[in-house]
Amino acid sequence: MLVFAVFIVVMLVVPGAVVPRGPGGSSSAVWVTPGVPPVETIAWYGFEGPEPWADLTAFTGNDGRVRWVPHGPGQAVRFPSPCSREPCPRLILRALNRPELNPGTAPFSFGATVRLSPRHTTDGQNVLQKGYAVEGSQYKLQIDGSAGRPSCVLVGAGSRRIHLVIADVGVADGAWHRLACRRGPATLGILVDGVPRAGVPIPAGLRIDNAMSLNVGGKSAHGDNDQFHGAVDDVWITRP
Repeated sequence: MLVFAVFIVVMLVVPGAVVPRGPGGSSSAVWVTPGVPPVETIAWYGFEGPEPWADLTAFTGNDGRVRWVPHGPGQAVRFPSPCSREPCPRLILRALNRPELNPGTAPFSFGATVRLSPRHTTDGQNVLQKGYAVEGSQYKLQIDGSAGRPSCVLVGAGSRRIHLVIADVGVADGAWHRLACRRGPATLGILVDGVPRAGVPIPAGLRIDNAMSLNVGGKSAHGDNDQFHGAVDDVWITRP
């Protein structure tokens, strides 16, 4: 049985500095500029130490299973490779809903460190998501198409309008990349390796509030699940 733990840490940010990663590491997870308020870590999944799963539970289908790969001094989760003939192996990691995971109308950021081979791109791969576009509200980080361009999605409660921002660079090159989605008061932006790559306007009153789980690596362990086919480490959600 997997062990549950939750890390909720409040970190004061020195203007112009970087927020350090979770316990036991040194690489950055959030990039800030002078004048921003303190950052509160809502969720952090680093996949290291005696409790690598934190409050995540693995759900599998068709003999999918968790595989570990090295990442720096630690480890990351390797998801199933693409499969052309069903039944295909599937794997997601799921955290149950809790109020802190629903930011409402407030600014927040979320992201992960990923590695994806150029041979493993598909039409749609979900890295991180909470909620569904047709059921309440949603936030999502994904990597789509043969170019492997990451994008961020927001869908507000009471609306089916999809707000999408797509990075102008691909990340399917077999190297590790830090991806971040940042919801501001009236914008949604995406950063790749700490560099802003694109932004779109969003309604100031857009509200994220749903009872769905937080899923890493796909939207489910069933068919047509937008399975991620690379490795994931350092998944995080912060406020603001």
